[in-house]
Amino acid sequence: MIKKKNFSLKNYNSFNIDVNAKEFIEINSKEELIGLNGLLKNEKILFLGGGSNILFTKDYDGTVIYLNLKGINIEKENSDFSVVKANAGENWSNFIEFCLNNNLGGVENLSLIPGNVGSAPVQNIGAYGVELKDVFLSCEVFNFDDFSLKNFDLFDCEFEYRNSVFKKNKNLIILSVKLKLKNNNHDINTSYGDINDELKKSNIDNPTIKDISRVVSSIRRRKLPDPKQIGNAGSFFKNPIVNKEKLNWIEKHHKNVPSYKLDEKYYKIPAAWLIETAGLKGKKFGKFGIHKSQPLVLVNYGGAKGGDIYKLSLSIKEIIKKIFKIELETEVNII
Repeated sequence: MIKKKNFSLKNYNSFNIDVNAKEFIEINSKEELIGLNGLLKNEKILFLGGGSNILFTKDYDGTVIYLNLKGINIEKENSDFSVVKANAGENWSNFIEFCLNNNLGGVENLSLIPGNVGSAPVQNIGAYGVELKDVFLSCEVFNFDDFSLKNFDLFDCEFEYRNSVFKKNKNLIILSVKLKLKNNNHDINTSYGDINDELKKSNIDNPTIKDISRVVSSIRRRKLPDPKQIGNAGSFFKNPIVNKEKLNWIEKHHKNVPSYKLDEKYYKIPAAWLIETAGLKGKKFGKFGIHKSQPLVLVNYGGAKGGDIYKLSLSIKEIIKKIFKIELETEVNII
């Protein structure tokens, strides 16, 4: 366990916002976490993982607990499936690499998503036709309310689009995750056109999971800024879900509205299209702005304050509501 006072969090959030935590505790084992029982009563607490989905708007006047739990292993395997356990502090991209090297399919479409394994169920991360819940088996959870440990199955997690019970209850802390992945006869998902376009360019007719991972990574690098170079938290807003009546109304006022049918009643509209159509793509305001290639991404060009980025997000929401009568939902956690 490592403890520090007035500790800078700049290297612990992908926006690279320079704020301090009153106290910082690095936890390297489950036992260390449980050992905090009784030591943090009446303390203001924030659990921090990869810091890839958070925007600090000011110094944190409390204790930040950084979960640095490491380890990946295959627990069970048969001719068709393997159960893989990864601890919360493992980098997600490193976990993907482990799966690919062991020929384990199911997460390749989720390649290059920033953050740690422990954050994946919180958001029910998803990309290119795949969500974490599609391969999720269970996770071990620490309840900060009573310092108890419990295993949550798929039903317990209450997964929705970019949502889960962990996002609703901040005292439920994920310590490890188990996924059920295929050993062979992989279900290759190329439902998104971008993937097929990339495969055609490379003359790949029968892609492997490594091919899909490589293509997805290439697309993400082209469209999204690297947080190591430009501070950002990926998609700042959720893609809104609208009913048929609202979609028809938007189509009357705007041409070529992209939408994805979810069922007979509801459709998903890309938030990036809404922001770009509103003329906001690439707008820069000194040290911060909206990314030039992906309008869903708000960026810190260097030295920006989190409060300025937050105010920008509010302005975007107001403009989208005025033009499209749609309330954008923030995907990033605001602190």
